[in-house]
Amino acid sequence: MDWKERLKEEYSEVKERYEKLKAYNTKLKVKLCTSRRVDISAADSYWCDLLRAQQRTMGEYLHLLELRAELEGIEL
Repeated sequence: MDWKERLKEEYSEVKERYEKLKAYNTKLKVKLCTSRRVDISAADSYWCDLLRAQQRTMGEYLHLLELRAELEGIEL
């Protein structure tokens, strides 16, 4: 497998994981926003922040892979 195929495969795998994490984060945010619990713990808040940071970082990485593919003329 050449590097172009590896880039396509990596993009596809990261994209799939990103979409799953995004869906989970959305459900989690809705759950927290609609919860009647007023006392959301610091641990819950930290966990949510951590997952959102992970999603943001994965999104930035996907963007970099998209830029590389565009520069090299690779269709993702």
